[in-house]
Amino acid sequence: MITCTFLQSGDALAGFECKGHAGYARAGRDIVCAGASILTIACANALESVAHVKPECMMEDGNLSVFLPREHRSHDTQVILMTLRQGMRDLQETYPKFVSLTEKTIMEE
Repeated sequence: MITCTFLQSGDALAGFECKGHAGYARAGRDIVCAGASILTIACANALESVAHVKPECMMEDGNLSVFLPREHRSHDTQVILMTLRQGMRDLQETYPKFVSLTEKTIMEE
C-alpha cells in the first residue's frame, strides 16, 4: 500500500512523505504506483519551476519526502501542495485498497 502523509504546520501545508508500493499489479504495470509517482514528482518539480523555491527533498527506494521551510510557504506553494493532496484523494477514492492518506501536525520553533 502507498501511504502519503501530508505535513501540516498551523494553517499551512509544510510538505509530504509518500512511502510504499501499491501492489495493484506487477512492477512496470502498476497504474496506481505510476499515478502516485507522477503526482508527487510533478509536485516537487512545480515547487521549483512554478513557485521558484527549492524544497528539501529526499528520495530513497521509491519513497519521496518533500519539506518546505516556513519562509517558503507562499500562496503558490500552498496551491501546489493542495493540488497534490486533491490528486492523491482522487487516487485513494478510486483505489482505496492501495492508497492511504494521513495528515500529521508538526511542531516548529
